[in-house]
Amino acid sequence: MSHDGIGPRAVMRSVAFLTAGVLAVPALAGCGSEDPAGKPLAGPDIGSADRAKIADGGTLRWAVDAVPDTLNTFQSDADATTTRVAQAVLPSMFRMDERGRAVRNPDYLESAEVVKTEPKQVVLYRINQQAVWSDGREIGAADFAAQWRALSGKDTAYWTARNAGYDRIEKVERGKGNLEVKVTFSRPYADWRSLFTPLYPKEVMGTPDSFNDGARKKLKVTAGPFTVKKVDSKEDEVTLARNARWWGSPARLSEIVLRAVPRDERVSALAAGTLDLAEIDPAAARHITAAGPQGTGTPLMGPGADGSAADEPHSRAVARGSDKEVSDEEAADEEVSARGKRSEKAAERVRRQKALSGFEVRKSLEPAHTQLALNGADGPLADERVRRAVARALDRKELAEAVLKPLGLPAEPVGSHLALSGQAAYADNSGALGRQDTKEAQALLADAGWVPGGPVEEKKEEKEKAKEKAKEKEGAKEKAGEKAKEGQKEKAGEKAAGAEGKEGKKDGGSGKDAGKKSGDGDGDGTYIVGEDEGHGGRGDDKAPRDSGTDGHLAQEGAGRLKQGGAPGAYAPQGTAAPAKAGTAPVAKNGKALVLRFVLPSGPGSGTLRSVADRISRMLERIGIRSDISQVDDASYFKDHIASGKYDLALYSWPATAFPATDARPIHAKPVPAADGSLNVEQNYTRVGTDQVDQLFDQAIATLDDSEHRELIRKADSRIWAVAGSIPLYQRPQLTAARKDLANAGAFGLRTPVYEDMGFLKKAARGPAGTPGARSAGPSSGS
Repeated sequence: MSHDGIGPRAVMRSVAFLTAGVLAVPALAGCGSEDPAGKPLAGPDIGSADRAKIADGGTLRWAVDAVPDTLNTFQSDADATTTRVAQAVLPSMFRMDERGRAVRNPDYLESAEVVKTEPKQVVLYRINQQAVWSDGREIGAADFAAQWRALSGKDTAYWTARNAGYDRIEKVERGKGNLEVKVTFSRPYADWRSLFTPLYPKEVMGTPDSFNDGARKKLKVTAGPFTVKKVDSKEDEVTLARNARWWGSPARLSEIVLRAVPRDERVSALAAGTLDLAEIDPAAARHITAAGPQGTGTPLMGPGADGSAADEPHSRAVARGSDKEVSDEEAADEEVSARGKRSEKAAERVRRQKALSGFEVRKSLEPAHTQLALNGADGPLADERVRRAVARALDRKELAEAVLKPLGLPAEPVGSHLALSGQAAYADNSGALGRQDTKEAQALLADAGWVPGGPVEEKKEEKEKAKEKAKEKEGAKEKAGEKAKEGQKEKAGEKAAGAEGKEGKKDGGSGKDAGKKSGDGDGDGTYIVGEDEGHGGRGDDKAPRDSGTDGHLAQEGAGRLKQGGAPGAYAPQGTAAPAKAGTAPVAKNGKALVLRFVLPSGPGSGTLRSVADRISRMLERIGIRSDISQVDDASYFKDHIASGKYDLALYSWPATAFPATDARPIHAKPVPAADGSLNVEQNYTRVGTDQVDQLFDQAIATLDDSEHRELIRKADSRIWAVAGSIPLYQRPQLTAARKDLANAGAFGLRTPVYEDMGFLKKAARGPAGTPGARSAGPSSGS
């Protein structure tokens, strides 16, 4: 799971209107001379090095989220580690380049092209003559045919998660020899390059039993730069070993150990020397950066750091009454003990900092985007005008900057649901919805019947709770006032005789002045704006832009205005109090517009919560209130997103080079199933249109690349317009890597090249303290 989002376990490639109803789609940029796809916002950051500079041998210990339940990427419980293993040990006919586009893999293919379109589409694959399985058998037509039969969907004994594309194949046969494979399609298929990646041997795909169970915990036959040596569920490790029969550029590493380490334990594992490479969150990245030469290099001291080592026992002695009550011997023992503990902690911090100084943070943008999902199945968001109002209230640029700018990454909002900047199908189609516009958002709400400041009918239970809270608040104010007055009296009584004049006024001895300080800010120079109406407020209509609640400091992510609560935010004393709150909540038929905002609560969810808080404040400005709740990671998708128990949610989708195939289930219009339920496929927002489905169908059957891209972009424009999901930003990719580790790290959009990974030779490393420098050689064990 990435640090800022929970990606749904998508059954995807394993990598992963106006109010009246008239849709105005802007002219597509592709019609001009400039390519709207642009370039990737960030390239890979992998410590690139020529293979000649990399030492032969060594073991790379690479953190993963979990040991996979299956090594078969076509099964429903496959995960990201399944994909990583498959990329290293199995054939891939095409892989992604730095722009996230599919390119032929020359290690397996000499060529692949459409040789006929009429009467049917025919693709001819010419396999690399040196390509063999680890048992010595040539990779050939029999393997292609076995995979097609298993994934075609015709034999239900195969427990497959997907068959997209394979169901369009009519037959697979040999060409002029076993190294030529001819695939004939029953229907045109534009995304034919997505097929046979990865390619499993016929020993796995040949029968339902071998498919269902034969490749879950072992792969006896492989054909990549590495083989699967062992899957150890007890030790939570998968070990990949160099393939002796690999015909391509030899793998520089002897082994790759994929080790399951929880994300919140990875910094400790790096410091302990048990990991060489790990994806981390922003907090961990700051920790590692601070340990390097650019950081302070000095451990932070805790409370009392400015005092002597004896300060702590001394203060405890004073707290017990007097230094005389504690013997010199006892005080000395406490001092020695305190010094010993501090010394041990300091030594551990120094050791940890030194260990982490051997790592650097490599960063890019992940091939995935975070989106705001709006559940259009029922409730207020079933009305397209309300969804569009929510979307028009969002400042997506601000949200992207809040997440990416502190990390030094390009902070541009994503302009497409179906591709990322640099990919062939990308174009910024957000204009179909429109830019952020508070007035337009409010007008859409009004058109849908949601009126600002309308009457709200409270339930009996809510009224009782409101009364109880009001009583508690009033009681707390009275107690605070009495306590402050008592404090002022005590201060006045402590003054020396004859000092009641001018000095008494300076010290706040006047009852009038004391009462003012007590009521306005508990004597700390602040007061809660809006809670002292009638006590000196100006009575104007101004209000703070962001209101806090319950006396918490008003700052980014500090709180949200409660429905019916008094507006409030800490402000310097002397700031004029507004006469009333800012934008009044909108209501319809006596009911306020409050949306359930569901988020995960596990490690790495802090960024999502921060984004959700910002979105909530943006919605407040148009009168929509959000009820944010965080739920357990394990139940987030199954019990909330997939089941539709939410109004708003944040989650991510992986990028794909084949959106006509992979993105269609995410945006397809839900249809009633035979049992009366709604078949949503992967469209968890439940928002779709016949027009979008038709555009996907046209795109998948169009073999002209240019026409295909334009159809995908038109589909994206219409997805924007119905506002079922709002792309926000491309997710950050932060990876901690040993400084002498080359060709590994934050890969961005490209597929990793496993045979090129390795540790730099000593002569190729930079001077101490610079990237690429490290005193130790490649690790030799796990």
